[in-house]
Amino acid sequence: MKKVLVIGSTVVDVIIYLEHLPKTSEDVHVLRQTMSLGGCAYNVSDMIRLFGVPYTLFSPVGHGTYGHFVREALKEKGVETPLPTPEQENGCCYCFVEASGERTFICHHGAEYLFWPEWFDLLKADEIDSVYICGLEIEERTGKHIVEYLEGHPSYQIYFAPGPRIGIIDKELIERIFDLSPVLHLNETEAMDFTGKANIEEAAQVLYKRTHNTVIITLGEHGAYYDNGNEKAYVPGVLAKQVDTIGAGDAHMGAVISRLKQGASLLEAIADANRICAAVVETDGALLSEERFQELTK
Repeated sequence: MKKVLVIGSTVVDVIIYLEHLPKTSEDVHVLRQTMSLGGCAYNVSDMIRLFGVPYTLFSPVGHGTYGHFVREALKEKGVETPLPTPEQENGCCYCFVEASGERTFICHHGAEYLFWPEWFDLLKADEIDSVYICGLEIEERTGKHIVEYLEGHPSYQIYFAPGPRIGIIDKELIERIFDLSPVLHLNETEAMDFTGKANIEEAAQVLYKRTHNTVIITLGEHGAYYDNGNEKAYVPGVLAKQVDTIGAGDAHMGAVISRLKQGASLLEAIADANRICAAVVETDGALLSEERFQELTK
């Protein structure tokens, strides 16, 4: 089986639990605080790792306090990235989780979001057949280098999770990615805001007509909807007691990629991803433990 190339950031998630977000000048107490590996690409890669699918995490790790944390945590997990260490410091993501389980991100971007053309020469293209990208790295000033690399390898199956940045990314770059026929993975708000459509089915149809590939729209507790041109269907969600929603979309994307690589049908892959996603929502932070993953997949 060829590898999935996971392009994107690895950051420190500084997760701060509190009753509610403060208003201007209000004082609130933190209930508890943790630090964990995070970042969309890392979260996706960790799910692919749990499924036992081969992958390469293509993620720069910078200097500074957060870079040191990331580097040591990756070493502890036995995860390597082929990239050299940039001169800049690594950033982090402050994740504020309210009592409801809803999260708010405040991100400090650093070296982990920037990609340079010569780095892609380190990859062995014949070992790769699939690539994950998200909107955060494409939005950055070096995002064009990622797109240029993908354009040079048209045989790759691209999985694109643009996130809420889909309406901010340079339109030319979005169009160039769409020309590569990616599998699109968005949530309901992102899909409808971007297309201007009033319902999920119409939004998915517009996106499919542009990419000519599968569109997956996640619907939170209601599961997901997909349109691959031949089939259109809702895939029911799994009830979950919401602890926090950090990394839920990333886990869903990683599970879909993994199950499709393992030969599952699209319907099976999304159903399995819905179950995984529900478990992540019931977990502190973005990552499932090995034990919890085994319980879900045995």
